[in-house]
Amino acid sequence: MNYLAIVSYDGSKFYGFQRLNNVISIQKVIEDALTKINKSKVEIKGAGRTDKGVHALGQVISFKLDINIDIAGLKEAMNSILSPYIYIKEIKEVDNNFHPRFNTKRKSYIYKINLGEYNPIIADYVYEPPYNLDINKLKEVSKLYLGIHNFHNFVSGERENYDCIIYDINFSIDNNILNIEFIGKSFYRYMVRNLVGMMIEVARGKEDISKVKEMLENEEEIFGYTAPACGLYLKEVEY
Repeated sequence: MNYLAIVSYDGSKFYGFQRLNNVISIQKVIEDALTKINKSKVEIKGAGRTDKGVHALGQVISFKLDINIDIAGLKEAMNSILSPYIYIKEIKEVDNNFHPRFNTKRKSYIYKINLGEYNPIIADYVYEPPYNLDINKLKEVSKLYLGIHNFHNFVSGERENYDCIIYDINFSIDNNILNIEFIGKSFYRYMVRNLVGMMIEVARGKEDISKVKEMLENEEEIFGYTAPACGLYLKEVEY
């Protein structure tokens, strides 16, 4: 049977999503739990490979099991093993051809910035800049990102194609926490963090918005900035 599961996790406790040798990853921990339940090896596929320190509110995984188990029982069994830093929010059966990454229609990420006084209690869960940010400039830069662009200068690693579409970028503030939500078809490695990094540099007055325009229009490599992983959350994946 093929299953889809929606997962939330505290990324500060893991060395990223992808399974790696000799480190604790989210993929490895979930696969170990499912292997224990299934009594034979289970591998999972994810909608995206979040980096070390990046959190998820709605990561999506898929996996196959050999045993017969009801959905409620499977969810309870997984959460009893995975707690306290990974939580299975929902499980449902899906077609055998379903793939959590290739079948994606839209993804949304949220980046959180503390605009108030530094708080060590939330340091692993928001970015706390040691300088003031001009919110209007953040919004001004964000408008440049909308639509289809070649995001070569905002992506880490080599790819055949850097074109990507961003449908919307929304801003909200809750108890001095600024939430910047990115909604798009797909996002490549470090892309959201690099987009936010340039927004922050302009908003603090260190860079001019013209550099952002140059990075979007010029395919030659131009140095940018990467926002810390702690503020990033994979919010939702739509199919």
